[in-house]
Amino acid sequence: MTIKKRGKHGFMEAPWKYDRRKCQILVATLRSPKKMVGAQMTPPGLGHLYKKNLDVTKIRTGKPRPLLRVEDHDFTMRPAFGGPAIPVGVDVQVESLDSISEVDMDFTMTLYLRHYWRDERLAFPSSSNRSMTFDGRLVKKIWVPDVFFVHSKRSFTHDTTTDNIMLRVFPDGHVLYSMRITVTAMCNMDFSHFPLDSQTCSLELESYAYTDEDLMLYWKNGDESLKTDEKISLSQFLIQKFHTTSRLAFYSSTGWYNRLYINFTLRRHIFFFLLQTYFPATLMVMLSWVSFWIDHRAVPARVSLGIMTVLTMSTIITGVNASMPRVSYIRAVDIYLWVSFVFVFLSVLEYAAVNYLTTVQEQKERKLRDKFPCTCGMLHSRTMTLDGSYSESEANSLAGYPRSHILPEEERQDKIVVHLALNSELTSSRKKGLLKGQMGLYIFQNTHAIDKYSRLIFPAFYIVFNLIYWSVFS
Repeated sequence: MTIKKRGKHGFMEAPWKYDRRKCQILVATLRSPKKMVGAQMTPPGLGHLYKKNLDVTKIRTGKPRPLLRVEDHDFTMRPAFGGPAIPVGVDVQVESLDSISEVDMDFTMTLYLRHYWRDERLAFPSSSNRSMTFDGRLVKKIWVPDVFFVHSKRSFTHDTTTDNIMLRVFPDGHVLYSMRITVTAMCNMDFSHFPLDSQTCSLELESYAYTDEDLMLYWKNGDESLKTDEKISLSQFLIQKFHTTSRLAFYSSTGWYNRLYINFTLRRHIFFFLLQTYFPATLMVMLSWVSFWIDHRAVPARVSLGIMTVLTMSTIITGVNASMPRVSYIRAVDIYLWVSFVFVFLSVLEYAAVNYLTTVQEQKERKLRDKFPCTCGMLHSRTMTLDGSYSESEANSLAGYPRSHILPEEERQDKIVVHLALNSELTSSRKKGLLKGQMGLYIFQNTHAIDKYSRLIFPAFYIVFNLIYWSVFS
């Protein structure tokens, strides 16, 4: 029998021939191509369409026998239930310290938490495999320690691209359970020395349900159980020390529990606060001293300078308090800022005193000129020499005196002679009071003397304050 094959230009004879039996096989094959796989006879010219290489690795010889007989045991109970407490070793590798918040008084840490224990129910016979590793799906089927973070606010297990959980089982039943966790926990901070302070925070681990009679938590390798990344750094703190401790925690309703502590000490960087707080406050105090060199008659200049420095200090204090928790005790930065504010405020009061005393003095001299006209033959006169410069009103009061009573120009540079007509009826008690208050008259009648003393007293006291402050808090 000759088979004709339909081509592009009609039917053509095939170069090969089949008998009837072979044609039946060919037709059956075309109707169900899957039957050709592995067949003994493949039609010439069509073998490249149906021939398939078999992958022996995908051939299932039968259902494999599980090494871990999870279904044969009740894993709702802890290992060795009814016996002694099961020891669970813990070690931690700190990946990063993400943030420290003074306002919320907490910290955020990312770490690898690993547990080690032995469960004989997971033992399996093996001559070649040293261990078997599983992902987080097996964790839901077996018993694992119920460790939680005490005083934690938020925590989660990373799940990108899959749950960051690893379970490794050894033939003798030892188990390694590891997970990657980010936790935000509370840290009791003391800001009495802020910003020259050091803070010690702790991350606490504890079993939630099992007391020390059922589960014994311990650091697997002592202080070596805590590993940290050398690249860990914070913008405002210097990490000084990581260490581990453990102790028992008692709850009145449930009993005693093993608790593990991850302690770390942080030292705050002071340079940021020097630039943002201390230097501006110091400059404002020094700027307030400029008014002592300005003429007391320049009222707008001295008043505006004083108000500007007071308002600037208020802004600095408000900015510092906005980024800090509202505590009921005094902090180190509060002492410095408020003392600086007092110095600035006193410089404003100093000018108020100078301006008031100048006005009072001018009014007294005006009354004296009106009551006792200036004459050369004035009796019972006294002469008082005062250091400092004099105002125009004081100079005009000497207009009626002869030039013999006025000092030459060379001697008038630092002194002024003021003739005051004293009443002859003054009592002896008033004269004694004037002698005792001679120093007071020297200061209060010469208004420039107050500014001169302020130029020395204000900087001296501020320097002494800084020496005491930095020696106590640093």
